[in-house]
Amino acid sequence: MIRRRTLLAAAGGGLLGSALATGTARADATIAVNPSAAYGTWEGWGTSLAWWANVFGARDDFADAFFTTRTTTYNGTSLPGLGLNIARYNLGACSWNSVGGQSMAASPNIPSFKQIEGYWQDWNNEDPTSSAWKWTADATQRAMLTKATARGATTELFANSPMWWMCLDHNPSGASDGGNNLQSWNYRQHASHLAAVALYAKQNWGVNFATVEAFNEPSSSWWTATGTQEGCHIDATVQAAVLPYLRSELDKRGLTSTKISASDETSYDLARTTWNSFSSTTKGYVNRVNVHGYQGSGGRRDLLYTDVVTTAGKALWNSETGDSDGTGMTLASNLLYDFRWLHPTAWVYWQVMDPSAGWAMIAYDANTLQPGAVQTKYYVMAQFSRHIRPGMTILDTGASYAVAALDKSAKRLVIVAANTSSSAQTLTFDLSKFTTVTGGSGGLVPRWNTVTTGGSDLYTSHSDTHLSGKSLSVPFAAKSVQTLQVDGVTV
Repeated sequence: MIRRRTLLAAAGGGLLGSALATGTARADATIAVNPSAAYGTWEGWGTSLAWWANVFGARDDFADAFFTTRTTTYNGTSLPGLGLNIARYNLGACSWNSVGGQSMAASPNIPSFKQIEGYWQDWNNEDPTSSAWKWTADATQRAMLTKATARGATTELFANSPMWWMCLDHNPSGASDGGNNLQSWNYRQHASHLAAVALYAKQNWGVNFATVEAFNEPSSSWWTATGTQEGCHIDATVQAAVLPYLRSELDKRGLTSTKISASDETSYDLARTTWNSFSSTTKGYVNRVNVHGYQGSGGRRDLLYTDVVTTAGKALWNSETGDSDGTGMTLASNLLYDFRWLHPTAWVYWQVMDPSAGWAMIAYDANTLQPGAVQTKYYVMAQFSRHIRPGMTILDTGASYAVAALDKSAKRLVIVAANTSSSAQTLTFDLSKFTTVTGGSGGLVPRWNTVTTGGSDLYTSHSDTHLSGKSLSVPFAAKSVQTLQVDGVTV
């Protein structure tokens, strides 16, 4: 999201609180994995579908590459499937019909592939079976939604903007001044649109949305009439007014088990501000707090975790994040900060495919809409998503450059660590707090390595590392990420 990216790139660097400034790995450091300090059961990894799925939604090879762990051939290269199991479906805000002589006002700067067609196109009739609703809309993104669902993905429905006709200026990119743009008389209608799509998806697409999110970075002021995508400023007071409508609209359609997430604010600190502004009644409508990770290494992740999980007892996801570093090192670093301080139970990358090679895992051309090169970032993502799997328990490592996850039934401990420095180092993992640690035959610990500075190690498997008792020492090249699989582990 271009405007957001520009602003937060300037703001993200120097915001890390003093309590968090311990993240840089030191040469020959020792990391003690503590099985008695756990941070929840891992739910999984995901991606938002718009806009890439609006372009490539018909492609089975991309569905396999992103939503399975199978090996997929792309452009003659064998790709390890990322194993994503969460798909966020963007309910569109655009349509090109006229109602009562009124029609959508489109930003001059939004490319067509970022204009997502919504379903409720005529405000005169709320009945989803009427001609006011166009259920053939958004066919390509929906195709990827159903492919992801068929491959086992959990799904979330979210809206970057309400339908254009619900907006004060009829522009689904935002208001001219970046202010509130959802008409007060359409608070319920926005909720109704979301709930009606959730029900229709369940009855007709084989898609049962686990959660619905009515907002996207709603407190941010960069959603303007000349923006490059759909977006809408919705301040916390308006959010609080919409949330009870959303619960009511879901419930009256029998979707009582469908949960509500909020508010997808752009940063950790803004998420705290919004959450803490809600009354206890408003918080009661929210089952999970979604936050975006665009503060990068900045922001008080630890305080958001305390406010949301410890104090309020809610679930917490990093529901969208991304960065312009195509090597994947920034992704790894910020993700490991999240594991150390935010403790989400799921993590979602914004666009696995993007016209910007830096932001993409697989790039494509914005003009021709042809897919292009696989970025190193793809292989860095594989280090995490293929090995830390749903159902595992996330354990404390005491370090912001390593995460550990335990599969108790398989007696398997997975460690993913990054050397973010420009020189090689050895990391030693102290596993003495576990009851048993045997490894494979002869103490073998399989490892996978991605060196982000070039070369042949791109999620490459190695069988050359062994335990020494309950300790494991592993050399790390500069700017590299490794995954270690320690079997025979019990607590």
